[in-house]
Amino acid sequence: MKKRLFTPGPTPIPENVALAMAQPIIHHRNPEFIEIFSRVNENLKYLFQTKQDVYTLTSSGTGAMEAAVANLLSFGDKAIFVNGGKFGERWGEICRAYGVDAIEIKIEWGRAVTPEEVRDELKKHRDVKAVFVTHSETSTGVFTDVKELAEVVHENSDAVIVVDGITSVGAHELYMDDWGLDVVITGSQKGLMIPPGLSFIALSEKAWKMVEKSNLPKYYFSLKKARKALQNGDTPWTPAIALIVALDVALKMIKDEGLENIWKRHEKLSKAVREGCKAIGLKLFGNPPSHAVTAVYFPDGIDKKEFQKVLKYKYGITVAGGQEHLKDKIFRISHLGYYDEIDIVGVISALEMALAEVGFDEFKLGDGVKAVQKVFAEYEKIEVKQGGNDEFLSCCH
Repeated sequence: MKKRLFTPGPTPIPENVALAMAQPIIHHRNPEFIEIFSRVNENLKYLFQTKQDVYTLTSSGTGAMEAAVANLLSFGDKAIFVNGGKFGERWGEICRAYGVDAIEIKIEWGRAVTPEEVRDELKKHRDVKAVFVTHSETSTGVFTDVKELAEVVHENSDAVIVVDGITSVGAHELYMDDWGLDVVITGSQKGLMIPPGLSFIALSEKAWKMVEKSNLPKYYFSLKKARKALQNGDTPWTPAIALIVALDVALKMIKDEGLENIWKRHEKLSKAVREGCKAIGLKLFGNPPSHAVTAVYFPDGIDKKEFQKVLKYKYGITVAGGQEHLKDKIFRISHLGYYDEIDIVGVISALEMALAEVGFDEFKLGDGVKAVQKVFAEYEKIEVKQGGNDEFLSCCH
């Protein structure tokens, strides 16, 4: 049986990316690696749409989150974080671990924070140094308009805005420089289509000025050390060599397809999944929806464990479950990274067959697949009308 991952991390790895990791290991201080790393660094700027350097850390995405807190802030600083899901909640946990006065905007999981809510909190706390937000909340499948939030933050404070783009970079439109995003982070096992183990962080000049004043403890995650090393095309510590070699191949794929085309593809696939789910009687969770992952309520009256067992062991489809209070209430279908139209047809078809097998009969086999195909046909008409794919983006929009 062919196993198919539809989880929002790790995501499927392209064959040529996997093969790159199978090559004999090279040393990270020799010219061969330095050439690869230099190319990676330039292509990461394209991915982030920034002129700033993007720093590669050997860690999961949470490592870059911790680096953002530890390098920007000082003991007793105030920071606002938006808790609208498991990963928004994590911003607050990291801040408190470092002695930061973390001010929570707690919202119901399943919706996005509003600009007004952020503005109101900024007016209450004029001395806030940073605002931490999540672009695509993986635990709920909710998208947040960080462009709009950045405008609110900059108009109402001197704070920096820090964006968790772990499941949005490479899926959602994002222009770090043009939108005034001070810090953006992401992780390797998401839209970058390589295994877990790397995280990435880029900082604006304003954010770097805060780094110079920060007195929080840091060593391995010191961005000053990373910046100094990168001036020589190097890393301060031994990097995950095989992952960076794979990243070089993955970033070339991204550049070849073009960011704008990638964003359109994720929009199309996410809409197809949502329409397919609705056509077979499933209720969606979370609004506005992310292009990276779709959250779906389990239908009433079925054996949830049996459904997941059939889906995984009979049809080879692995989806993600809900987290915290959403456990056993929702499941999550990823369409982030290395997916195309046929993948989406396949996962909706498997959902139909698994649901039918466990006794859910509020649809006819093929209803979901038909809805998916209809979405693709509509997008095909739009693309033909527009005259095909747009030209690839330059580094900065």
